[in-house]
Amino acid sequence: MSMIVQSPVTGTTVSMADVSDDVFAQAMVGPGLAIQPDGGRSDALSPIDGTVATLHPHAFVVAGKDGRAVLVHLGIDTVKQQGEGFTLHVARGDAVRAGQLMISWDPDAVRAAGYSPVVPVVALDATPDALSTVAPGERIAAAEKLFTWIA
Repeated sequence: MSMIVQSPVTGTTVSMADVSDDVFAQAMVGPGLAIQPDGGRSDALSPIDGTVATLHPHAFVVAGKDGRAVLVHLGIDTVKQQGEGFTLHVARGDAVRAGQLMISWDPDAVRAAGYSPVVPVVALDATPDALSTVAPGERIAAAEKLFTWIA
């Protein structure tokens, strides 16, 4: 069974290998694709239908009914911002739909604080060959198909 994973933000796709964090670049938690977000105040959307399994101001995991889960991380090292500049719109345990507003944030403010605003989107515990992704360097809008995850 395949699952469509939508882009949580608008921007330009980036190979996960080019993300400046080894956990993501080396696919330690799973494969995926990253997005270099456009600047200005922005919303991060749920990439799939499911339940909010993990929620932090800078990151969240949505688990689908079949157990597959997708991690969205808003920037690199943004945990150091201690939630400043991030507004949560959901709670852990909430049922969400793909495209639903999860977190509001400002990629420009992340950059100004000295962090990368790149957004890794990870298919947790998937194998690399389970994903069919959009090519790096492509423009993508929030809620557009980022990759297909074949189970």
